[in-house]
Amino acid sequence: MAFCTLSGTITRKAPISGRAWRKRRGNCSMPLRKWIKSANFAIEGILHGARTQRHLRYHLFSAAAVLVLSYVLGVPKSEFIMLSLAVIIVLSAEMMNSAIETMVDLLSPEYSEKARIAKDIAAGSVLIAAFGAAVLGYIILFPHIQAFFREGLSVARHSKEEIVLISLILVLITVIIAKAHFGKGHPLSGGMPSGHSALAFSVWVSVTYITESFVTSVLCFILACAIAQSRISVKVHSALEVVAGAMLGSLLTFCLFKLFS
Repeated sequence: MAFCTLSGTITRKAPISGRAWRKRRGNCSMPLRKWIKSANFAIEGILHGARTQRHLRYHLFSAAAVLVLSYVLGVPKSEFIMLSLAVIIVLSAEMMNSAIETMVDLLSPEYSEKARIAKDIAAGSVLIAAFGAAVLGYIILFPHIQAFFREGLSVARHSKEEIVLISLILVLITVIIAKAHFGKGHPLSGGMPSGHSALAFSVWVSVTYITESFVTSVLCFILACAIAQSRISVKVHSALEVVAGAMLGSLLTFCLFKLFS
C-alpha cells in the first residue's frame, strides 16, 4: 500500500512475518545464550576441580566452616570481608594450580624436569596463599574465639538480610560439593541435587522469615514448587533430585535462621 504526498510517494513497509520475528528474537537472545553457556563451562570447571582435587574439596569445606564460624563469633564486616577475600584467593590459586598441572600433563606426557618444576611452582603459590590465609584467620578469629568462651558461649545475632546472604552462599557450596561427589549431570542442568530447586526453596524460607506474612509465604512456596516442577518437566532432573534440592535448601536456610536470628 502506498500514500501520495506533495513530495512524492511513500511506501509503507510490509508487516514482519512470524518467522522473521522469531529469527530476530533469536538473534537478540544469542548473547544471553552464549553467556549462559560460558557460565556453564566455568561452573563445570569448578565441579571438575572439586571432583578430582581433594585439596579443593578441603578448601571448600574450610570456606564454609570459616563463614559459619565468623557468623557465630560476630566478626565485624570489615574483618569478614578480609577473610572472604583470603578464602577467594586460596580457592582461585588451587584452581589455577589444577589447571597448570593439567596443561603440563598434556604438553609433557613423559617425565620432564621442567614439567616437575612448573608443577612445584604452581603448588608453591597455593601453599603461600593458604599460609597467608591461615595467619590472617588466626589474627582475626583468635580474639573473638577467646571472647566467645570467656563470655559464655553465646552465638552472635544477625539481621535477616545477613542470614539470607550466608544461606545462599552455603547452599551453593553444598550443591557444588554434592554434585562433585555424585559426579552426575552438569552444573546448570542435571545432577544430584537440583541447584535450582535448592535455591528456590532457600529463597522461600528466607522470604517467609523476612516478611512474616502467610500469604506471601504461600505465594513464594507456589513459585518454588513451579521452579522445581519445571526442572522435572523439561527432563533435566528426576523427582528425587528435585526433592533432595528442595530439602537441602529449605532445611539449611531454616537452621541458619533459627541459629542466628
